[in-house]
Amino acid sequence: MRESIRSREYLFTKHALTQTLRRRISNSEIEQAMLSHSEMIEFYPDDKYGPSALILGFTYSGRPLHVLCGHLDRTLLKIITAYEPDPEQWIDNRIRTKR
Repeated sequence: MRESIRSREYLFTKHALTQTLRRRISNSEIEQAMLSHSEMIEFYPDDKYGPSALILGFTYSGRPLHVLCGHLDRTLLKIITAYEPDPEQWIDNRIRTKR
């Protein structure tokens, strides 16, 4: 996934475009979060549109971001959505709280 971001071989779904604009998350912040000490915190092998992963990363300014992504093929990464984790729903941005 990092190599796809580095080489800019990724695209945003319509949902991701809408949500990142609404949440004021720039493409640059997505790239920063995916490339700087990012970690996969959840994996969804049976996602309805193909396997996907929830990545936690941080922007250069320290903003935590969750980026949900999957591969359309071996090279093109699909950004499904991105958001800043809500502290009421996430412990240390990594573990879901009990509902």
